[in-house]
Amino acid sequence: MPPSLTSFTDDARIALDNITDRASGLMHPAIRLGVTGLSRAGKTVFISSLVHNLLNGGRLPLFEAVRSGRVSAVRLEPQPDDAIPRFQYEDHIQALVRDRIWPDSTRAISELRITLDYQSASGWSRMFSRGRLSIDIVDYPGEWLLDLPLLTQDFRAFSENTVTLAETGIRKELSREWLALASSIDMDAPADEMTARRLSEAFAAYLRACKADERSLSTLPPGRFLMPGDLEGSPALTFAPLPNIPETKASKGSLRAMMERRYDAYKNVVVKPFFREHFARLDRQIVLIDALQAINRGPEAVQDLERALTDVLACFRPGSNSFFSSLVGRRIDKVLVAATKADHLHHESHDRLERLTGRLVDRAIQRIGMAGAGIEVMAIASVRATREATVKEDNHILPVIVGTPMAGETINGERFDGNKKTAIFPGDLPDNPEALFQNLDAPNAELPEINVVRFRPPALEESNGGLKLSVPHIRLDRAMQFLFGDRLA
Repeated sequence: MPPSLTSFTDDARIALDNITDRASGLMHPAIRLGVTGLSRAGKTVFISSLVHNLLNGGRLPLFEAVRSGRVSAVRLEPQPDDAIPRFQYEDHIQALVRDRIWPDSTRAISELRITLDYQSASGWSRMFSRGRLSIDIVDYPGEWLLDLPLLTQDFRAFSENTVTLAETGIRKELSREWLALASSIDMDAPADEMTARRLSEAFAAYLRACKADERSLSTLPPGRFLMPGDLEGSPALTFAPLPNIPETKASKGSLRAMMERRYDAYKNVVVKPFFREHFARLDRQIVLIDALQAINRGPEAVQDLERALTDVLACFRPGSNSFFSSLVGRRIDKVLVAATKADHLHHESHDRLERLTGRLVDRAIQRIGMAGAGIEVMAIASVRATREATVKEDNHILPVIVGTPMAGETINGERFDGNKKTAIFPGDLPDNPEALFQNLDAPNAELPEINVVRFRPPALEESNGGLKLSVPHIRLDRAMQFLFGDRLA
């Protein structure tokens, strides 16, 4: 991370935490895997499926340690951080496989430890290694990650960036009420609590409107305005960006001074502790995105997703760790950007979705001037909710996907009850993603039509009270191999 994100005191505390982690790792090897995602990309589903497949002998042919039979035991263990809520794996997996409903979205940070006993592929390593690795999975909302760039911005820069973005495209209409209110007040007038409250409520309403399903925009800091939790109503969340802030210093006791103070409090109370206590201690990271939803919502949603990825990747500093360098400044040495819900496409489009995601990431990397070492992209489905089939229509064979739409889902005028299966033609992605990106800025640009349907999780057979099958997936094993396969070599 750039030095300006942290103070000397922050760096000292981060170094102390890293030394503690490394000392513990000498006796019990472990890696910290961060899992986050942007706007309903499926973080909870990803973790639940990953753990379920490891615990229940899932089909993982691309996860080398399992394929070769070197993993002898897998178990859940108490997490090392007692102050962090436990990821409630048992509740989430029951929702998926027994109730066939999707678990609730991530609203706060949580953690889960899963430990693998394995035999090293190297005879030399088997002489010196215990053959045990713990994976501490740290689940946190993507909105928190998008807050990290705020650490490099003062209130005036934050306001200028936010207002400029709010005056573009569809945001212009969504931000009208907030900007009209913000423009009507005198920022140099004495601070007034009710004015601050009206401004913050109007700004939060604008952010919620941007995030709504029908728009699916991604770049929406400050993240806690969308999920305030126990900070709801606090001064640290009762502020808003202001337009046209002069370069002069704010008058003492003015509304502008109050906004600046509360913005700084938000960074100190919310953003810095997350960075110092959690983000700076991660070894590996996966960022889940719903690229299909963005494509379905149009060019502006795709551009906003790319903007969010630029901000996200700017938070990482991929690179190799030595033992000594990691004591004071641990690097996240592998970052995986995964486009989820690949099961909503026919397999012929899976590689196309991956190439499209790679193009999003490449453009983001170019914009922030960062080398791409340590960054990978994939198209996955943490839980495969559909199967593939073909139908004949007008002497043409069409590839379709078959699944059970969620209750209330409407397709071609038919409303589904959550029990009836149906087949749909999902649409096609372009073979060359350049064709899509070249048209994004064109007036009335059109994107491929993708049928985004909410399907129920699949029905799994049971025998004697136990599941016969683990949760089906697409390329989850490939993700495992990239994220921690090398630590089981």
